[in-house]
Amino acid sequence: MNIYDILGPVMVGPSSSHTAGAVRIGQITRRLLGEKPVKARITLSGSFAATGVGHGTDRALVAGLLGMKPDDMQVPDSFFLAEDQGLLFSFEEMQVKGAHPNTAVLFVTGETGRELEVQASSLGGGRIMVNKLDGIQVDFTGESSTLIVHNMDQPGHVAEVTSMLSHKSVNIATLQLYRDHRGGYAVMVIETDQDIPQEALKWLSRLEGIIKVTYLNSAE
Repeated sequence: MNIYDILGPVMVGPSSSHTAGAVRIGQITRRLLGEKPVKARITLSGSFAATGVGHGTDRALVAGLLGMKPDDMQVPDSFFLAEDQGLLFSFEEMQVKGAHPNTAVLFVTGETGRELEVQASSLGGGRIMVNKLDGIQVDFTGESSTLIVHNMDQPGHVAEVTSMLSHKSVNIATLQLYRDHRGGYAVMVIETDQDIPQEALKWLSRLEGIIKVTYLNSAE
């Protein structure tokens, strides 16, 4: 336990789970998209749906999509800023089966047309968990440098990715594998101790059978 766990995050209130956590969900969605979002459809579930508006959850999620941090004093003005920056957004409420009480699902489109679906939950104290990407279970916090590889479930892809990391002297901290069914759509989630060079990510994205590569740099 560190002092951050005891005191909580530096943030614009009122709630670390409904406000600060929501900003982080929006922010990590923007980072996962890898570009400026221009359209967002946001679903609120559980407590986010029941009390989120009163706690500013809706404005916090939009603030994160605009790239703000939890302590940004402009978080309450995010709706107006989104209009100025060309971000179209809408909200709906729906109970996501089996999800954490503080859950949001964001369907976002970037300025180049890239699309991404992110399901994430706010765990309290400003901490979050990304639960699903494009419908595939992933479960990572984004607090470490994280490589997400979407690929066809075929032999050799795990070896190609881990060999590339070894060649670049990048140590693997954790590695999780998910797939929707045998031979179908698969996802690798790899947390690393070092940053991965951009040229290595570009090389990886061009491999046959690799659908999409997303990278979160912990230094950003």
